Amino acid sequence: MEQIIVPDAINLEDDAVVILWEDAHRSPFPHRYLRLRCPCANCVDEMSGKRTLDPDTVPSDVKALDQLPAGKYGIQFLWSDAHYTGIYTYKVLRAACPCIICGEARAKVNNSNGNSADGGAGDLPAGDANPS
Repeated sequence: MEQIIVPDAINLEDDAVVILWEDAHRSPFPHRYLRLRCPCANCVDEMSGKRTLDPDTVPSDVKALDQLPAGKYGIQFLWSDAHYTGIYTYKVLRAACPCIICGEARAKVNNSNGNSADGGAGDLPAGDANPS
């Protein structure tokens, strides 16, 4: 069974949601970067998995205002645009870490598999994929 790395702390800072993991890794998620990755049924088609959230409908200054644990496997955020239904699993959050180290690791894996490296940004506009 796969061991899930869990956070030691989740801090809502002015410019990012910062997760400090139990293995001492630090993941700084810009607010909009995370909001655009909301996994709820309003933002992702449940049957196809296709992202249905239009990035243009999410304010550029959206912020996580509060957080709530979702069992022992994830977290839910209350966003400044009043969205709150997505549960972000720790496994998904760790895989989407936007730090340089994780981006380089994803690029290596993608290149060795013959895939194009997008740094984990998926189908997001380039301006939202990079932490600032």
